[in-house]
Amino acid sequence: MRTTANSLTTVRNLGILAHVDAGKTTVTERILYTTGATYKRGEVHDGTTVTDFDSQERDRGITIFAAAVSCDWDGHRINLIDTPGHVDFADEVERSLRVLDGAIAVFDAVAGVEPQSESVWRQADRHGVPRIAFVNKLDRAGADLDRAVASIRERLHPTPLVVQLPIGAEDGFTGVVDLVRMRALCWSGNGERTETPVSDALLTTAQERRRQLTEAVAELDPTALEEYCDTGTLTAETLAAALRTVTRSGAGLVVLCGSAYRNRGIEPLLDAAVAYLPAPTELPPVRGTVNGAEQERPADPAAPFAALVFKVNSTATGRLTFVRVYSGTIRKGETVWDAGAGRTERISRILRVQADRHEEVAQAVAGDIVAVIGVKAARPGATLTVPGAPLVLEPPSTAEPVVSVAVEARRGTDTDRLATALARLAEEDPSLKVRTDPETGQTLLSGMGELHLEVAVEKIRRDLGLEVGVGRPQVAYRETVVRGVSGSVYRHVKQDGGAGQFAHLVLDVASSEEVEGFEFASTVTGGRVPQEYVRAVEAGCRDALVEGPLGGHPVTGLRVVLTDGATHPKDSSELAFRTAGRLALREALRRCTMAVLEPVVEVTVSVPEDAVGGVLGDLAARRGRILGQVGRAGTAVLTAIVPLAELFGYASRLRSRTQGRGTFTTRPAGYAPAPAGLGR
Repeated sequence: MRTTANSLTTVRNLGILAHVDAGKTTVTERILYTTGATYKRGEVHDGTTVTDFDSQERDRGITIFAAAVSCDWDGHRINLIDTPGHVDFADEVERSLRVLDGAIAVFDAVAGVEPQSESVWRQADRHGVPRIAFVNKLDRAGADLDRAVASIRERLHPTPLVVQLPIGAEDGFTGVVDLVRMRALCWSGNGERTETPVSDALLTTAQERRRQLTEAVAELDPTALEEYCDTGTLTAETLAAALRTVTRSGAGLVVLCGSAYRNRGIEPLLDAAVAYLPAPTELPPVRGTVNGAEQERPADPAAPFAALVFKVNSTATGRLTFVRVYSGTIRKGETVWDAGAGRTERISRILRVQADRHEEVAQAVAGDIVAVIGVKAARPGATLTVPGAPLVLEPPSTAEPVVSVAVEARRGTDTDRLATALARLAEEDPSLKVRTDPETGQTLLSGMGELHLEVAVEKIRRDLGLEVGVGRPQVAYRETVVRGVSGSVYRHVKQDGGAGQFAHLVLDVASSEEVEGFEFASTVTGGRVPQEYVRAVEAGCRDALVEGPLGGHPVTGLRVVLTDGATHPKDSSELAFRTAGRLALREALRRCTMAVLEPVVEVTVSVPEDAVGGVLGDLAARRGRILGQVGRAGTAVLTAIVPLAELFGYASRLRSRTQGRGTFTTRPAGYAPAPAGLGR
């Protein structure tokens, strides 16, 4: 186990990001096999992969849960997280990105940048995670590296720096030319790699591509520019150093290529990952807060301990809490402090994770990603610190659920067991919410999509053997202000013995197109409403947003301005003004012109060209708005904005219209006005 700060330079905490079916899990499997972490190549289609170990993942052939694995390559320790590619599990990706230092973005050489590729790229942008790209599946019919790179440039807007040239195409793809060191790397049918000089047939093309690469890098890196101006070229050492600099700054994107399924291109990908992506010590110190003041912790084993919980998994043998250690050292048997909840937890065991297999270790130091046993209550986003030096790190953001289903136990005797199971699910996955409908008394499970909820319910059935009934999915509607009101007066007076309550408010309510959610301001002058009461009014207004006047849905997209008010010397209080704020806004909303909003998604449908007409008609019937259509190797790719409520059951409908040849993906596109009467 590493114990020195110097050895942290050999650690890489990386994630694999991509769209569904771009080959993330296969890339991960080949990395494990190439590094010697496994001795047999796992296959998604055989259900033998290390990271897709859950029974549902193997049945469905997709990654559902982020899985952590570790391996060694060229003297470096690589902690790798294979993330889901389906939009319903974007929150799992968000939690993983929060603790990663770098990422490998995988793209399909035929499809290029796909919708979820774009979504996870934007997530990585928000977290400032440096990335390199791997264009996969170059052995497929229709594969085209240049076209895939063009889609990266057009849709994601980085500066692609292609460091390899494919040798052969489609079925004839056998290797790559390394443009940095000008050598040819080829793989045989059994995965054996050979290194040779670049052939005469490819030499001219390779020299031109290297010239383009050096020019692009010289424009981005001052040191490289100086050498390029002096000599007209760059040495391999200067080029590699410049690629490292621009990758970590985000100024450029190193692009490699290969075929993970055929085990071609994995070794250069590993070399690039350790060469260009940062170690924990090469990143700024992590920032947190202590009593409202900002504080930094360096990636140093000798610093006070601080770690972020990013995943919780309840297994048959106990509760696994996955943490990223940012500073300090933790040993088994020690006590830690949950800074957010204000309680102590004891670390009984520390595990090095290999998906569903674990290796016990004595300690974890800054830069490690490990699982711990013994932590009973810490949830994803919690900060664990040394008791004497508390710190609260920024937790991963959690998206609001958009789909709900009613769940109930088939047998009345299982009601309590179901409640316990749902609570455990919500603890493991913060994007799942459980609540009771106040009108029907039903238990509602809310999540990010139909598949998300289907997986959650199936997990209860398989793990606990519970028979669960599920209602039809319902989407999460919102209400918004179309036309507001000005000068809405509300006077709150309550006298029932003892101290009374008095608050007088005047509110302006307007639609706010620029601000998603709620914006509050005060223009009161002359101290007519003290500042502490203004804050209470804002809190009361937020309370009123929980239920709108049309259908009881949350209210969003409005601006409230407190323009005037009055107080009473004895009966005014923060409670009185908070109550008045809630009731005043409710009354004002009833006088506003309101509209119901429904969640909409961007749908990308790939269908045979002979089925386009029927699919377009079906999308129109589902209130879809067609955005575009492009042709790609005998396949039409349609893009449309469709209400989420209209997509329930769409998978089976699409299969029947296209004889099983059509596929579709979705990504959230916000909210749009719903037809009159819907959601009321």
